[in-house]
Amino acid sequence: MLCVSVTLESYHQIQSITDKYSFIFSSIGVHPNERDGRDPTADELVELARNQRVVAIGETGLDYYRSQGDMRWQQERFRHHIQAARASRKPLIVHTRDAAQDTLDIMRTEDAAAAGGVMHCFTESWEVARAALDLGFYISFSGIVTFANAQALREVAAKVPDDRLLIETDAPYLAPVPYRGKTNEPAFVRYVAERLAEVRGTTLDKIAEQTTKNFFSLFQSARH
Repeated sequence: MLCVSVTLESYHQIQSITDKYSFIFSSIGVHPNERDGRDPTADELVELARNQRVVAIGETGLDYYRSQGDMRWQQERFRHHIQAARASRKPLIVHTRDAAQDTLDIMRTEDAAAAGGVMHCFTESWEVARAALDLGFYISFSGIVTFANAQALREVAAKVPDDRLLIETDAPYLAPVPYRGKTNEPAFVRYVAERLAEVRGTTLDKIAEQTTKNFFSLFQSARH
């Protein structure tokens, strides 16, 4: 299980969980919408990522939905995270919303492919998914894929190669049907897997087996 960092200030809470439970790992990073906390340098992220319980850099990326105006501060933060991922040899957890082209452009110019990673809580088009796949990234689906109005996303989910597919909750947000609107929790990931099994014409057990294998292929330091 992976607990994802969104601020440096709250990371100590994540660390207390990963120190207590051997099956839970963490990332280190600052969410693109966070403006109140400290903004880390690439070197600082690399140093924090030395913790053996940290298996990824992020959550990072671009979000033009909740933040408007001059977005250079967000783009620069994203670049620092990619640089840290390459230096630490740990994969990225990438968030993108209303910013797909800029996200992909920065991933290309900063050579995010050298680090690898996952497009988390994916909601974009097949064209964006294919571009990320071409960079060696995985595609992860959340409870959104179970929503009635998410048919276009389900069509994307049906096309992602087996060996690049991941599932997540994005808890405490985006609880899947039948818990939509309630507080999300890790146990609800089963409903994401069930919907993907239906969409992809396979079984729940096969989705569970494949996505578990993919998790450890991507987050290789979690295998140790």
